[in-house]
Amino acid sequence: MMSAMAKSRGDNVQQTMEKAEAALRRGAWFEAERLACKALAAARAEDDFDAMARILLPLQETRRQRLAAAFEHRKVRISTTAVTEQDQVTAGIHVVEPPLVGADARRLRLLALEQEVPVAVLCREPITRLEECPIVAIGPVTIRTRISPPRRVAAPTQTWVAKALEQLGDRAIEDLDPDQDPIKRIDHLLACLDTHPDHEKLHQTLMASCRDAAKRGLKTPIPSTPAGYRES
Repeated sequence: MMSAMAKSRGDNVQQTMEKAEAALRRGAWFEAERLACKALAAARAEDDFDAMARILLPLQETRRQRLAAAFEHRKVRISTTAVTEQDQVTAGIHVVEPPLVGADARRLRLLALEQEVPVAVLCREPITRLEECPIVAIGPVTIRTRISPPRRVAAPTQTWVAKALEQLGDRAIEDLDPDQDPIKRIDHLLACLDTHPDHEKLHQTLMASCRDAAKRGLKTPIPSTPAGYRES
């Protein structure tokens, strides 16, 4: 039988999710995203993988809408100066280039979320001798791949940035270990989404993993007591 405490936590997840869906309906993308992320973390803490799967659909939608708002600003801005907490982020598309690195791109994206400014942020590294363009996202994990550079490196297009963001998320999915423990796979995908939240297929892949875990009744293993440890 479900304990009163567990039921209360489950109710809190449901209430938070209902608030997120209400925010989504009225177009408050940033509020909806914050609430959905809060509900997702709470559901994960409870091993409620079915709830996680249900939360991921509106989370994906609110991020899709936020990204679409960023791409309405068709100009691609090149960022070579790191942002500070005092800076006001400009809405639109940002390509972060050397001497800046992936951590600078993450800082820009998080600051934009805090300020509720819609942005699409891509970090590229120096073009290689083979004329490939490395792109990277930094977070709980690192996602990196190499793609064809824009036709004009100094002036990447909106289309190139959109494709690059898609290829970066695709690489994260391609690098998944098919033999990985299902719970560890879920946690890895959560880390990938934290690192690169603007990729719909990452949400869908995590959603499928959560549904599988819920169907199989999986739970996070309880850590065993270390050898030689004695409780007081």
